[in-house]
Amino acid sequence: MIQHCARLICLFLIASALLIAPARAAVLDPAIATYILPQDIKWVTNAAGTNQTAVLYGDPAKPGLYIVRLKWLAGNMSRPHFHPNDRLIVVLQGTWWVGTGDKYDPDNTVPVPAGSYVTHFGNKIHYDGAKAEDVIIEVHGMGPATNTPAERK
Repeated sequence: MIQHCARLICLFLIASALLIAPARAAVLDPAIATYILPQDIKWVTNAAGTNQTAVLYGDPAKPGLYIVRLKWLAGNMSRPHFHPNDRLIVVLQGTWWVGTGDKYDPDNTVPVPAGSYVTHFGNKIHYDGAKAEDVIIEVHGMGPATNTPAERK
């Protein structure tokens, strides 16, 4: 009986030590998979100070697939414009506001909450941005990612 109790106590101590021991992180082969932690995403503020961009994959200035995150700062909207290629967009945080057409009218935009998916079709005029809160969207597209102004005044 004493040996049985001693054995149980020993097993309990070993199990406790394993639970308390620091977890060792696995190492991924970078030729197979890479990742970026949220705190390591490099945000760059645009010249106007209205949004920030983080390139996650590819180069939007060159031909080919790119993935970027855009952080629209509260109170900032783009003016009517279009892109040559489709852009596939996921709203990650906040409520993004989207309007269509060549007349800028922020009161005539649709609220798109976090978790939503939006397609901006190539060569179609739209405008978008943030109203009362910062918004983060993730854009998947084919470069080069150009922006052609198209506002009717």
